[in-house]
Order: sequence, then C-alpha cells, then structure tokens
Amino acid sequence: MISYTLKCENDHSFDSWFQSSSAFDKQHDAGMISCPNCASTSVEKTIMAPRVSPARKLGKQPEVEKKTTDLAPQTDAEKAIAKLKSEVEAKSEYVGMEFAAKARAIHDGNAPERSIYGEANPQEAKNLIEDGVPVLPLPFMPNRKVN
Repeated sequence: MISYTLKCENDHSFDSWFQSSSAFDKQHDAGMISCPNCASTSVEKTIMAPRVSPARKLGKQPEVEKKTTDLAPQTDAEKAIAKLKSEVEAKSEYVGMEFAAKARAIHDGNAPERSIYGEANPQEAKNLIEDGVPVLPLPFMPNRKVN
C-alpha cells in the first residue's frame, strides 16, 4: 500500500491510499479519484515527505512504537467526522457502487424508503442532484465490504 497526498484544482489537499503507484495511475486516468471536499476529478500528486524507518542496530530488534495519532482522530473536526461515520454506518445500509441506482429507485417510489450510503462517480452524483434526488457527499470513505 502507498499513501499519496493529493490536491485538486480548487487547492483542496487530501490523502489517499492506493495498492500501488500503477493503481493510482489507472484510477487517475479513469477519472475515479475525486476531491472529498468539492468532488473535482482534476487531482494531482503533491510533494510529500517519505516515511523512512531508522536504521536497525546490529544484534538488537527494533522496538515497535504505537502511534495513537495514526489510530484515533485528534482534532475536533476529525472527531466529528468519526462520529458521523459511525452514525451513518449504524443507521444506514451500505449499497456500494449501486448507490445511484438505488437512490433513484427510492426517490421514484420503486424501492422501500430507507437510509442508504454508498459510492457514485461524479457524473452519477451530478445527475442525481439535477434530477432532484436528495443526496450529499460524505466526508469519509466507506469501509468496503468484501467477500
């Protein structure tokens, strides 16, 4: 896994994880990476400091240091987003990449009304908004459910 610091055309900075640098390139070229603040797909990598581990001393095993800053939100904004995420996950159904179709079906009365969350590409989200389907972007990435 590799973490990149990215910036959109509106100068919003955000971090994202990718399986490899080629995975980033593939998603970037397909327009699948969007800014969590404004949904712009015009993003680029920014300069970032590499994470370098200190050299190991001969004959001594390195001590593993747990960083609570990497595990728990620290700022009020991070705490609020973490709380929102837990509430959304507890009170809504994750529908994955079928979000646009399911949101439209609920809005049109073709599916039972319920709270859902999932993923949509920028064009799908724009179409939903233009058609009056009440949706909004969430300030976090959902935990994808895998088999």
